[in-house]
Amino acid sequence: MPGQNQGGFAAIGADPDEAERRIQEWAKGFEEKAQRYQAMQAETEQLRLTATSDGGHIKVTVRADGSVTDLEFTDKVRSLPPSELASQILSTMHRAQSDIANKVGATMSAHLGDEDLETRTMMLDNLRERFPEEPEDESDEPEVSSKWDAPADEEAAPPPPPPAPPAASNPPAAPKKRPNFEDDDDEFGPDFDPLRD
Repeated sequence: MPGQNQGGFAAIGADPDEAERRIQEWAKGFEEKAQRYQAMQAETEQLRLTATSDGGHIKVTVRADGSVTDLEFTDKVRSLPPSELASQILSTMHRAQSDIANKVGATMSAHLGDEDLETRTMMLDNLRERFPEEPEDESDEPEVSSKWDAPADEEAAPPPPPPAPPAASNPPAAPKKRPNFEDDDDEFGPDFDPLRD
């Protein structure tokens, strides 16, 4: 309706100077947003999270994507059985990774404020799923044995032999022979090619 103030894009067409000013503000807003995202990404790429094993003889450092960047041992690891060493390395790595979502979330908040909360929530939920937080109350109970554990009794009974294959009741059928082309018409024999002159 004439005489009414129309906002949005309709108002842009009314005054060319106003349209140009709004487009420049819009572009500047996108540029500033892109700069905030780039700064956030650069800081996130520099994040390093470090955890130390309970005994203090293993230290693992990870990036924000969870990949290990550093692994350090003290001389005490030489006395650990290989299975215990592997278990401690993995638990220390998981401990370092468990704070990734919190650190990335803090970096995002610092650069983006309340901007794009839905996207941020989705990204942080994904990180929390991939790298769950360490439980507050860790029990000292040993983990359940897995199939890779060595038997506790060295003289354990050997595994039973595999079952014998079933006896064949019928011999396999002989392969079928190809049909023999004995036709009076030489044009349509086994070497017939309709594309050949």
